[in-house]
This record gives sequence, C-alpha cells and structure tokens, in this order.
Amino acid sequence: MTVRLIALDIDGTLLDSASEVPAANRHAIEAAVEKGIEVALVTGRRFDFALPIAEQIPCPLIMIVNNGALVKSKDGVTHLKHLLPQETARAVLQFLPEHRVGAAVVFDRPRANQVIYEKIDWENPRRKGYFARNREFIAQVCPLEDCLTEDPIQVMYSGAVTEMQKVNAALRQAPKTLAFSLAMTFYDHRDFAMVDVIRPRCSKGATLAEWTARLGFGREEVMAIGDNFNDREMLEFAGLPVVMANSVPELKILGWRQTLSNDEGGVAAAIREYALENF
Repeated sequence: MTVRLIALDIDGTLLDSASEVPAANRHAIEAAVEKGIEVALVTGRRFDFALPIAEQIPCPLIMIVNNGALVKSKDGVTHLKHLLPQETARAVLQFLPEHRVGAAVVFDRPRANQVIYEKIDWENPRRKGYFARNREFIAQVCPLEDCLTEDPIQVMYSGAVTEMQKVNAALRQAPKTLAFSLAMTFYDHRDFAMVDVIRPRCSKGATLAEWTARLGFGREEVMAIGDNFNDREMLEFAGLPVVMANSVPELKILGWRQTLSNDEGGVAAAIREYALENF
C-alpha cells in the first residue's frame, strides 16, 4: 500500500541530539510533500514551542501538538481541539499536592499566560533553558488552581525520571471518577521526564486517527515514526510503524520496523525506504 501520510514525532526523532533538524531529514520531507504525501508533526510540545521546528521545513505541514490535544496548521489555524475540563485539572492538582514544584497548567492562548506555574525558579538548572526559550509564554499564579478560569489543554508535570515515575504511578491509582489520559515522555540520559494529564481518550494516536479519517485515508496508508512512550498509540494506529534506533527499549521489542538513530538521519532513511520507494 502506498504511504499517503507520514506522522513524525519531533524530539528524539526528527531532531538530532543537538535539537537540530538534520538536512537529510528536511530534504526527505520536502521530497515526500512534492510527491503528494501529507506530513504531520505529532508532538508533546505546545504549538508555539513546536513552530520554530516546523518553520525550518519549507513546505505545508499539519501539527498535532500537546500529545493530540490540538491540531493546527503552521499559520496557527486550529482544526481540532480536545481540552481538559477545568474541574478535572483542579482535581488532579489537589490529588498530587506534593508534586506542585514540577507542575504547570497549559492553555490554548495567543501568547502570554500559556504555561502557568505556582512558583518559578528561573535559575533551576533542569528547567532554566526551557524557561529562557519560553519566558514570554510563562506566568505564575499562586495557588495554581486559581489559574483555572477556562478549560486548559493539560496539566504538565516535569522533573527527574524517578520523581516522574512516582507521579505516573500515583496518577494511575487515582479514583476512576477522575477521568483523564496520561502521556509519558522519559529521557533517561538526561534524567528528565514529563507526565502530561490530558483529556480522556486523547493521545497522539487517537487524534492522528481522527485527522486521517478527515483526510479520507486508511490507517494502512499511514507511516508513523517515533521513539518514546507517548508515541506508542500513534505507532499502534499506523499501518507502517517505524521506531528509531535510539528509541526506548519498550518500543523496540514490539516487532516494528526500525530505522537509524536521530543522529544518523533515521527519519530520512525511513522516508526514503518506505514512503518514496513506490514513486
């Protein structure tokens, strides 16, 4: 079956370990688009944090961001939106009061006040770079629940891997009346991880399926490439799932095709081998 849609994760997949888009990846995406293949960046990043990456690729792209909560085009037009009910966000924050330091509430807003923390340590070595790159989007509200004047995109926890494993485990023990989905991204080599609390039944895979149906494509016409836990549903949906050589081991053991690492142009290699071979 011919590939008609390519879904690409960003961090650890499209980007190399220096957080750059390798020229080979960019050229392969351009070649795919020239052949009429749709390309979607499917990421846990917010739209404004993903946009500088998308803008490095000079062709039309759709952007499935916040682990499937929003679908936007590069010009900022929103095509799909799956927000977390504010009462659920409030209950989640109150369920894990001991993890407030690494918690943020993320909103779909034009620029300011997109990411709200209860307290901000601008010099925190683990978050300093993120804070610097996103300073215009970040604000502080104490107590954090007071920021919930509208439905957010997500509640986002971040920190050391061990701490986020505790957050993930605790959230999985939450009462069933507290309905939400979880998206996990772990980077053991950086000792950094994120746990995103999003709308129930929302995921990269669920939204990719919804978008694919809108385009009139079958799942067998979709190739997806990823490397981390939050990519699993997307890879399970795709008719042609491909994992990076630098992927977490839990994805490598599932029997899917494997491409080169993100430092070896793995995205370009997969596109050339599996998407462009029929043209």
